[in-house]
Amino acid sequence: MVISLVVAALAGLFVGAYAWAMANPVPHRIPVAVTGGSVKGERFVSALEDTLSTSLALHPYSDYGTARAAVDAQREFAILQRRPTGVEVDVASAAGASVARVLGQGAPVVGRALGIPVQVRDVKPLPVTDPQGLAVFYITLGSTILGFVGAIQLGVHALALRPAERIAVTAGYAVLGGLSICAMSDWVLGVVRLPFPESWGICALTMFTAGMIFTAFHTFLGRWALVPTWVLLVILGNPSSGGAVAWPLLPPALGLVGRFLPPGASVSAQRNAIYFPHHQHIEPYVVLAAWCLAATSVFLVWRARHPGSREKAPAPAPGAGRGPSDGVP
Repeated sequence: MVISLVVAALAGLFVGAYAWAMANPVPHRIPVAVTGGSVKGERFVSALEDTLSTSLALHPYSDYGTARAAVDAQREFAILQRRPTGVEVDVASAAGASVARVLGQGAPVVGRALGIPVQVRDVKPLPVTDPQGLAVFYITLGSTILGFVGAIQLGVHALALRPAERIAVTAGYAVLGGLSICAMSDWVLGVVRLPFPESWGICALTMFTAGMIFTAFHTFLGRWALVPTWVLLVILGNPSSGGAVAWPLLPPALGLVGRFLPPGASVSAQRNAIYFPHHQHIEPYVVLAAWCLAATSVFLVWRARHPGSREKAPAPAPGAGRGPSDGVP
């Protein structure tokens, strides 16, 4: 009965989290670089905000070059050039395909309604083999789920591993699993061209982190460790990762939390490595490393509590504690 209720609750939470985040993404506050200035441009911006029911976080730049550098650094999701004759909107699908789609579809509609010429360009397009930009999301999803599934299998089939052995085996299947995921995505299917060593390392770190998170929960919760692992990484972590729906289109709280969870950090690290190799950020790696170090430390410090621990109290010696009446007649 307990298991049935837990599964039912997790099923509802799973569908609810993904539907809430992804079924009908709504823009909330989109960072946009702005250059130039004109009356038509001001009218266009106001009308675009009304049409999208959102607020554009407009950041002025002195010229197009500095605005483009901000997009490459992923501080901005688009560039809006306000010219006397019309408006030019540059989007970056690689930074967020869903945001680029919203702006790319909404801007021409607003321009036609106002009689203002609007030109839309994609300055950072996605490959034709991955037009929706979902490859990074699926790479991260596979790394996350298989990471803790591997740890579950170790708990079932190799429970007696010593702590160092358990960590070593987790690292081993993470390295092999990361290689398999990257090889399938790039060499076999050709969905996305990966900077192979870097993407492999990110996948392996993600898998190892997910495995150690389960192991840490297993140390304290035993057979129930899957529940918090599933909630943290799958129900909360993956919908908020920014992989399927970019953060400006997620509910604000979800978008904020997602940056500091392993799936969100992994998505950011992969996206930077693949599409913005010259403008990478340290934050995703710090987040993954922090979760990995914390989970591993919890396991090592409290390893005696782990269900597979060999550090048990020694068995009493034969006859120990036996009273006078316990003797054999």
